[in-house]
Amino acid sequence: METLLGSIEQLALIKALKTSFFAYPVVNALHILAVGGLVTSVILMDLRVIGVIRSIDEQSLMRLLRRVALGGFGLAVLTGALMFAVRATDYAGMPLFWIKLGLIGVAGLNFLAFSLLRAEGMRRILAGVSIVLWPTVLLVGRFLGFVL
Repeated sequence: METLLGSIEQLALIKALKTSFFAYPVVNALHILAVGGLVTSVILMDLRVIGVIRSIDEQSLMRLLRRVALGGFGLAVLTGALMFAVRATDYAGMPLFWIKLGLIGVAGLNFLAFSLLRAEGMRRILAGVSIVLWPTVLLVGRFLGFVL
């Protein structure tokens, strides 16, 4: 596994990212922007489901915010993978990194359950879980940046 991770770190694109004065900060900033868009849109959707936001039409709001969330998630995955690749061996050895990935997985399962269920009470509970999960992912991710 360590050989594979070391090979990832030696890819030409990753070496260029690592040595560029501008590229890594831009990728990092895009990651922060993507995560911000994702977490904000998810929390706004969850607040609408719970009933805190009632003044905006639910279908229109959800359609818009779902697109923002999916776009943010896609960009966060791409930029996160690039940042991981720069120090793949270090990140793979950190329990905090695996906790972050596990939390993202749980949040994804929560979203899947939310999408499949029609019972309003369960959807509200899952929205509440989501409001806790995504900021926790954000917090763990910020800790990762300071531990390495």
